[in-house]
Amino acid sequence: MFNYLRQFSRRIHLWLALVSLIPAVIVISSGILLQVKKQSDWIQPPTQKGQATSPSIDFEHILSIARSIPELGVADWQQIDRLDVRPSKGIIKIRARNSWEAQIDAESGKVLLLAYRRSNTIESIHDGSWFADSAKLWIFLPAAIALLIMWCSGAILLYTTLKSKYKKRRARQHYHKPD
Repeated sequence: MFNYLRQFSRRIHLWLALVSLIPAVIVISSGILLQVKKQSDWIQPPTQKGQATSPSIDFEHILSIARSIPELGVADWQQIDRLDVRPSKGIIKIRARNSWEAQIDAESGKVLLLAYRRSNTIESIHDGSWFADSAKLWIFLPAAIALLIMWCSGAILLYTTLKSKYKKRRARQHYHKPD
């Protein structure tokens, strides 16, 4: 029984490792980058500090500021991915769809920082959607399931190997036992 279970687990382990190798390398590599995104200005621009403790500029003023920054490529609200309001920092982050980010003072509207934001791209690589919308569900999800099954088969391999070694050790001790 243990030999069959061990052989079956080895086969499953090997084939799933081969199938999930490339997606696993992509997920692990991008995951490492995402873990250090706050420490790397190259991945995610550092959050600046503004004057205000609550925003006092209106949406139209924010849009006019965004339009005045060529890198953002904003003509109307359609080119803005999101606004991130940070009252405790006194800023508003304007994230354009082209991955550029402007951080403006929430009171004066002064541009405090303009930088390219790579963390969103790395996140989409991490979940597989960067490659194609279908890659997320048809490649990366099965690879994640394969890794879970590999973890289980690895646990079975560990258990059966330890059990076998324990039995051999017990048999040797019993065989060499002095009368």
